[in-house]
Amino acid sequence: MKQTGAFNPAFGPAAFGFTNLKSVAFNLEPPQLYEESLRRGEARVAANGPLAADTGVHTGRSPKDKFVVRDALTDKTVWWDNNGAITPAQFDLLLADFKKHAEGKELFAQDLYGGADPANRVKTRVYTEYAWHSLFIRTMLIRPPREDLANFVADLTIVDLPSFRADPKRHGVRSETVIAIDFSRKIVLIGGTSYAGEIKKSVFTYLNFVLPDAKVMPMHCSANVGPAGDTAVFFGLSGTGKTTLSADPARTLIGDDEHGWAKDGVFNFEGGCYAKAIKLSREAEPEIYATTERFGTVFENIVLDETTRAPDFDDGSKTENTRIAYPIHFIPNASPTGRAGHPKNIVMLTCDAFGVLPPIAKLDASQAMYHFLSGYTAKVAGTEKGVTEPQATFSTCFGAPFMPRHPSEYGNLLRELIAKHHVDCWLVNTGWTGGKYGVGRRMPIRVTRRLLTAALDGSLNKAKFRTDPYFGVSVPTSVPGVEPHILQPSKTWESKTEFAETAKKLVGMFRDNFVKFEPHVDAEVKAAAPTLKIAAE
Repeated sequence: MKQTGAFNPAFGPAAFGFTNLKSVAFNLEPPQLYEESLRRGEARVAANGPLAADTGVHTGRSPKDKFVVRDALTDKTVWWDNNGAITPAQFDLLLADFKKHAEGKELFAQDLYGGADPANRVKTRVYTEYAWHSLFIRTMLIRPPREDLANFVADLTIVDLPSFRADPKRHGVRSETVIAIDFSRKIVLIGGTSYAGEIKKSVFTYLNFVLPDAKVMPMHCSANVGPAGDTAVFFGLSGTGKTTLSADPARTLIGDDEHGWAKDGVFNFEGGCYAKAIKLSREAEPEIYATTERFGTVFENIVLDETTRAPDFDDGSKTENTRIAYPIHFIPNASPTGRAGHPKNIVMLTCDAFGVLPPIAKLDASQAMYHFLSGYTAKVAGTEKGVTEPQATFSTCFGAPFMPRHPSEYGNLLRELIAKHHVDCWLVNTGWTGGKYGVGRRMPIRVTRRLLTAALDGSLNKAKFRTDPYFGVSVPTSVPGVEPHILQPSKTWESKTEFAETAKKLVGMFRDNFVKFEPHVDAEVKAAAPTLKIAAE
């Protein structure tokens, strides 16, 4: 077995159980990984330098193909309603078959950190079949100093073999695609998919399992910090503006997707960003667009001009989920440490396509836990086949697929931290106003930014508030620079009767979704639920 690059020789592939590999290249730098990707025909070079790869039939994650080993460690701790289970024996077979499948192959390995806080990071070794996957995960996680590699011993090992095909009968899985996690042995196996996002989300899932025992809150959120050291956290599902709104040139970006909240403050899990690229423009998001013209950025499923290799970010023919991965230092105002103090503000973003929620509302601690557990946003017509009108989507903790534990564990921990550090919590609707999708209009970005600025600089706390008659949250009656009527959703609709009917429908969806959480929360959180009683504003 040929082994090249910097690594700990006492912790090589043989120690993991690999045999008869053709070669393993450790901790290659981007130029070397470009060369290997091109040599192997995995990718092309796009105009201005990014490496462009396609992921085949899998252009997104496969949450139904994700499984956790059910054993003494996980039996009482994992939320099995949300996580598929396999036995230790089935994982043993899968692991043995992965090692057999790897024989004769050239593999690439990266030794990386998940977590910018040394006290709470996970040392991760990632073996990949593709060179471009090695570049991707090197971009996305935190790269240790070269001098640390000689003594690097991984806490977590991930093996990513897209050409492997699982056997549902033999391995106890659903299809030929598999993402299997053994928390006891600290191993993740990924097979049958070329979608690179599965690798980074496996690290997130692992941290979501181990950190709560240390009273560290793992969060699917972006985060930034102001000049005065005031940290803000932005929870939100895809399409709500999590990446866009946290990329504020007046504030330092901590990270765009995954963070922990520990005793010393907030820390990024990652060393890179993984942004959606569909409809990306230089005018709307100049800092992110600039990363698409740099060597070291990775393109996923982006259509290139056959002659110039220029990207067409408006072309969604391969998938609407086109992506770009880039080191976080490509963003000019990114934090070099990935760490900041305790949050002063928490923002929960929702894209309400029903046009019912106010553009901003202040939440008390119980309401924050309610909306965190609900994780509401809405799909709009045209985003998925068969979606002809707005559809409510509830993804608890704003990231249900990555939550191994019961949501109430994360919710209770968040509630404790909010109370301990006196954090202001806000619900922000980046969706529709003046009617539901197809009738009203998207909330103007200038309005959202103005409201967020007022929330983050503290001036919004001095406003006069009213109580929303449906959701019970506190809504400012006026904010300088914002039209007063837009703060009161019913006043933006032509038909007050239609607004009331739509609001009642959305309230019912919230209540129906929350039934499963009621046995796990106290009376105050239950009381934070919206009311079905129609009240006149």
